[in-house]
Amino acid sequence: MRIATWNINSVRLRIHHVLRFIKEQNIDVMCLQETKSPDEFFPLNEFLNLGFKYFHYRGEKSYNGVAILSKVFISNKDHLNWCGINDTRHISVVLNKKITLHNFYVPAGGDVPDQEINLKFKHKIKFVNEMINYFKKDKTKNRILVGDLNIAPYENDVWSHKQLLNVVSHTPIETDNLKKLLNDGKWVDIMRKFVPLEEKLYSWWSYRNRDWKISNRGRRLDHIWLSDSLVSSAKKLYVCKETRDWEKPSDHVPVVLD
Repeated sequence: MRIATWNINSVRLRIHHVLRFIKEQNIDVMCLQETKSPDEFFPLNEFLNLGFKYFHYRGEKSYNGVAILSKVFISNKDHLNWCGINDTRHISVVLNKKITLHNFYVPAGGDVPDQEINLKFKHKIKFVNEMINYFKKDKTKNRILVGDLNIAPYENDVWSHKQLLNVVSHTPIETDNLKKLLNDGKWVDIMRKFVPLEEKLYSWWSYRNRDWKISNRGRRLDHIWLSDSLVSSAKKLYVCKETRDWEKPSDHVPVVLD
């Protein structure tokens, strides 16, 4: 089974990119974030035509939105409204009656890393804390968590640890909370099992960079986590950086796990 996660930054605007990626990489389970599409306008037929008979998605106009498209049988379609807000930042399904898959789009948090003056940042911290409490109690054996978590937790998950310490996505309160979520939820950051902590690893490059390759000022905001029970089944992982060069691309690139 080949699983991919991708913040597509509008599924209708970039549906041709998603379909191309799925075909070229032979994806079985496609998880998308920031789809920015109300459910009635989600391009489901495009995925049905590729054999994705199973699906679960929640979306809204212009913001947020998450989707799981699958060739693998799914059941137990569910979602939670984190922080008591009825937005579209989370869905979950069960794959083949064996593995619970969570797809998240964590709030970005705005520009100022101060909960007192920036309500977006306060929302982000509260959101992650709720995730910590939820997964600390979750006893599901086989679990996968994917998505745009909007936090780069380790020094080599950003282009400059020192310069980004006060920049939202890499501040100590964010990275500490994400590591607590990993530890308390008994998750394994499988990307860092394949790519050592000593190596740079990114999945996002800002649109503000004139040439993303030359400047290479990236961050690892997109994640795949596994429960201990699934780690031995993980065979291959890669980040598809080539999609960042496609015409009018998302600022995120897909992460793929076999």
